Amino acid sequence: MAEKLFSPEQKAQIVSAIQKAETLTSGEIQVHIENHCKGEVLDRAVEVFETLKMYQTKDRNGVLIYLAVADHKFAILGDAGINAVVPADFWVKTKDLMADLFRQGKFTEGLIEGIHHAGDQLGAHFPYDAQGDKNELSDDVSFG
Repeated sequence: MAEKLFSPEQKAQIVSAIQKAETLTSGEIQVHIENHCKGEVLDRAVEVFETLKMYQTKDRNGVLIYLAVADHKFAILGDAGINAVVPADFWVKTKDLMADLFRQGKFTEGLIEGIHHAGDQLGAHFPYDAQGDKNELSDDVSFG
C-alpha cells in the first residue's frame, strides 16, 4: 500500500526535491514510508534512522522524514548536528506545515514542503562544500 500511494512521477518529484535541497548543503535528507508504525512513531523513526545508518554522516546532519500511511502517523527526526543549530520549535513548525497538506490529501506536496524546510536549515548551517562534499546517503525514497 505505501508504495502504491505515490505514482512513479510523484516518487520522482520527492527524489528531485531531496536532490535540489542537497545541492545547497552537506546535509542529508531521507524519506522512509511504510504502511504501519510499529510502536510509538518517534521510536519507530529512531529505528529507521539507525537502520538507514543516517548517524554516519560526517557532520551528524541527517534528517529523516518518516511516514506510516495506514496509521496516519509521521515524524521528522534530525541528527545531533542539525538539532544543535535549528530553533527549538523548528521541527514542530515543519511538521505542522506538512500535516496541513496531509490533511488535504496532498502527501507528495507535504513531503516536498518538509524537504524544502529541512533543506533550508541544512543549507544555512551546513553549506554545500564543492571541494569535499559527497552524497553520503541515498536520495531514493525507501519503503518498509
